[in-house]
Amino acid sequence: MRKLLCALLLCSTLGAAGASPALASHGQVTYFEAPNELLSSNAKREKTVAKLQALGVRALRVQLFWRNVAPSPNSSRRPSFDATNPANYNWGQYVPLLAEAKALHWAVLLTVTSPVPRWATAGRKDRLGLTRPAGGEFQQFMTAVGRQFNPAVSLYAIWNEPNHPRFLRPQFDARGNPASPRIYRGLFQAGYEGLKAAGIPNPKVLFGETAPGGETKINPREGLLKDVAPLVFLRGALCLDTRYRKSGTCGALPAYGYAHHAYSMRATGPFYIPPGRDNVTIGVLSRLSQALDRAASAHAIRSGMPIYLTEFGVNSKPNRFLGVPVGQQAEYDAIGERIAYQNGRVASFSQYLLKDDPLSGVGVSGGVGFQTGLEYLSGAPKPLYSGFPVPLTVSKRGRGFSLWGFVRPAGGQTTLTVEVRQGSKRFHKLKNVTTNGSGYWGLNSATRGSSWRVVWHSPAGKLYTGPPIRAY
Repeated sequence: MRKLLCALLLCSTLGAAGASPALASHGQVTYFEAPNELLSSNAKREKTVAKLQALGVRALRVQLFWRNVAPSPNSSRRPSFDATNPANYNWGQYVPLLAEAKALHWAVLLTVTSPVPRWATAGRKDRLGLTRPAGGEFQQFMTAVGRQFNPAVSLYAIWNEPNHPRFLRPQFDARGNPASPRIYRGLFQAGYEGLKAAGIPNPKVLFGETAPGGETKINPREGLLKDVAPLVFLRGALCLDTRYRKSGTCGALPAYGYAHHAYSMRATGPFYIPPGRDNVTIGVLSRLSQALDRAASAHAIRSGMPIYLTEFGVNSKPNRFLGVPVGQQAEYDAIGERIAYQNGRVASFSQYLLKDDPLSGVGVSGGVGFQTGLEYLSGAPKPLYSGFPVPLTVSKRGRGFSLWGFVRPAGGQTTLTVEVRQGSKRFHKLKNVTTNGSGYWGLNSATRGSSWRVVWHSPAGKLYTGPPIRAY
């Protein structure tokens, strides 16, 4: 296990005591998603934005649910209206939220997704709004979206977890073969053309937004409501066979990047290695990098396509199935961020939820809720709340330790203090460390400890003290 943890953290050889390990040459945008607070009342949104600013947030992921803004969404009869005109939709809280993000110069990733109006489903029969959305209708809707929001949107993404039956159906056909990849390909192409029709000549659109696990093929008699494995989905949507050979009838998709949700799927956090080579969690992110390289070699996508980890979080207690202790949540979340940072293909990391969903309730997009928040449902902070602005990882390295961290609110080079606790003693100063120009830092140390933490004073005088972090 110790070798596995070291590999996951991309360990390097320990140098002289106090030397800084080499840092990756790139940074990564961190998208934050807090739909329950940001898409609520004006007062709650303003309070939440102020809180996110203090946490160092500078980018948002926002899911736009087609059904929620469309006219007559529950009708099987399509209303008579110009679907490309944004004035014909009820955008609600999306308008003030994106306007505020634009005023703050925050990057916005807008994921346009299901549920869809009933009149836009196959046969206009699906009340859930998930079955074979009509490509033509979606293209017109995306034109309206582009006309309404483009100045405030940095990136678009087509569909949330299209390899999951909670968001797109059918996932498998009557023979048990994947059906959703080809449906999604049509939606992506329609959405892209819709944005171009809105006057965006080269829209930046992310492909995928895939869930981390699923099946390659199923027995239909056991039920069709199962996920398609993400790399099976990727190949199907790009018209590739299992050896990544492309069908001659399919052209390359004009995707700007590949979006993925690299949840661990187990309470073992980022260390989990999923069965099946077509599943991709944070611990095996290289599977996705390799798949994208092979797809590019087949001329299905552009070469060197970046990876956007657009939804991520670590479930904590009181989730009794996937939850880890809250102190470990902060440790695991930082380790996940470090794994992403040290993968040169990754362009973004993310945090899903500010506040936990109800245990027995559902999340904003349906299904079982998440306990991945920085706060409990009550609003009380978890250790992750103080850890998110100053994430820290400590990895064992021979007789010493390698530390990595990030000062998220700094926005540039700054100096922080690393503290260590030995046994039951109080924390004391280990060393002052200066970050690189993006706020990241590294440190090798021979000093043994039971836990470490970061202390940082912002230029405005705000004190940030991270939670105790153990070595792995």
